[in-house]
Parts: sequence; C-alpha cells; structure tokens
Amino acid sequence: MPERVMTLAQEVSAIANQQVADIQNVTRRTKILALNALIEAARAGEHGAGFSVVAKEINHISNEIDQHATRLTELLDQRLTALNHLGTELVADIYGRRLSDLAFNLIEIMDRNLYERSCDVRWWATDAAVVAALRNPTPIERAEATRRLGVILDAYTVYLDLWICDPRGNVLASGRPARFPRVAQANVADQDWFRDAMAGANGDHFAVSDVSRAAPCDDRLVATYAAAVRTGGRKDGRAIGVIGIFFDWETQARTVVKGVRLSEKERDRTRCLIVDATHRVIAASDGVGILEERFPLKTSDQAIGHYREQDTVIGFAKTPGYETYPGLGWLGVITQRLGK
Repeated sequence: MPERVMTLAQEVSAIANQQVADIQNVTRRTKILALNALIEAARAGEHGAGFSVVAKEINHISNEIDQHATRLTELLDQRLTALNHLGTELVADIYGRRLSDLAFNLIEIMDRNLYERSCDVRWWATDAAVVAALRNPTPIERAEATRRLGVILDAYTVYLDLWICDPRGNVLASGRPARFPRVAQANVADQDWFRDAMAGANGDHFAVSDVSRAAPCDDRLVATYAAAVRTGGRKDGRAIGVIGIFFDWETQARTVVKGVRLSEKERDRTRCLIVDATHRVIAASDGVGILEERFPLKTSDQAIGHYREQDTVIGFAKTPGYETYPGLGWLGVITQRLGK
C-alpha cells in the first residue's frame, strides 16, 4: 500500500527520536556522575587529583555525545520531514492518477449513454405515428401517437416521458398522460431545445440541453434531447414539429456516480460527481448540491488530471464525446480524503 511509505517514515522518526532521547538521558546521568566524582575528588584533596582529571574527561566526553545527539536529531528531523512530504506527495500522485482514470471512466459511461439518446430521438422523429400526428393532428391520430409513445416508454425505461410538439410549441401527445397530466397544457416555444430542433438543417440534426427540472413532469431532473419531425419522415423533409425526449437523469445519473468501483474503505471518504461546463454539480454520489453547488474545480485547461488540496485528492476528466455525440463539456470529478 502507498500509505506504508508514510507509516514507515513516521515509525522511523519515532524510533530515532526515542533513541536520541535515550542517549541524552544516559549523558545526563554520566554528567551527574562526573560532577559527583569532581566533588569527591575535591574533598580528597591531593589524593583525588588524578580522579579529578578522569571525571573532567568523562564530563567532556558526555558533552560531546550530547552535541552529536543534538546534531543527529536536527539532521534526522530535516530528512524525515522531507521523507514524510515525499511520501504524502507519492500517495497523492498514485491516488490522483487512479481517481482521474475513474473519473474518465465515469464520464465516458455517461457519454455512451447519452450518445444513444441522440440516436433515439432522431430515429423516433421518423416514426409513422409521430409524423401522422403532426401532419394531421386529429384526436384519432393524436391518440395513436400517445399509444405509440407509451409502447416506446415501456421498452426504454431510461426515459421519464416523450412529447410531440407542433410548430408553435404546443404539446399534442405524450407518453405518460395519466402520470403527468400537466404536460397536455404545456407549451415549449420558449425552450432552447425546441427552437434549436426546429431550426435544424436536416434529419441528422438533434438538439440537447443541460440538465434541468421539467415542471410538467413533477419537477423531475431530466436531460432533454429533441429533433425535428419532417414531412414523410424523410431526412430532407420540411420540419412540421418536434419530438422531445426526457432522459430520467436523476435515476440514471445516480446509478452511474454510485457505481464507481471503490473499495468499502474508500466509500466513506470519496465523493463522485458529474459537473457541467460551468462546473455546476448535476450528479453527486452523496446526493448533495445538485443544480445548486458549483464545484471549485482547477483543471488548468487539462482534459484529464488530478491535484491535491490539503488532505484531499481530486481527479477529473472532461467528456471525450462518443462517435457522433460531441458531449457538452461536462466532467467527471472524484474527490477522496487521504487516509488508511
């Protein structure tokens, strides 16, 4: 274990300090004996003169030993302090590299997941029932579209809801009208994802927005993807409306951040996050600060890296994108307190 380096440094420091203290204790006792010998030699007068010389030499030797012990303490303290510092840096670097790798894996899993969402929305924009509901929005066509969206939701459990919106932003059909009745009265004309989708040049275009709360869906956290529905379901057809799909961010992101491979000893001192391009927390393994906290991340414009702040190591990795999905500048972040 990397921490063993720090433990050994601390053990060596403790042993050295104890041994020096023992030496100094012996020299103190020797000095006392030498002093007593000098006193007795003085009492003996001329007969104690020779013994006085020996006692003085013993005292001199004791002083030299004491000086060497003091110097040894100074030299050991300097080097053991440096060793402890190097050990701390070594541990931080080893863990930092591991945390940045885990952060990369975390954000890559999310990227692959969201790439599939970008594929789904473009595919479902060509669905016959979706196209028909916008081409001829009669109650029958809208009911059929609602049924079709419900079938899709039954198969794709990662979604909270799917909406079909006319060119004015009115929701004509949704996949879960019984669960989210307020969707029927919703208008999304002011939403960036709707306007972006309508303005797309062709069927390859899709719109995506950062994580937000969908008020008509009980204020749940969603990642929204949208694409224009075009005449005939053709890639080059005229935009006649938009399909918006709402990824159940709260549930799916929690699974990803809590699924990071950590040992049981690490979990209590580790926090796994996904932050957006502005470093706003959009997912957290402890469930704290979502959409409210901005993590003070220091990337130094690196795509992947790590650093240490006091007793905490932070590893991070920016979204690499996946195939045709470029990502949104999000980052995986993992913080861990140093400890045994």
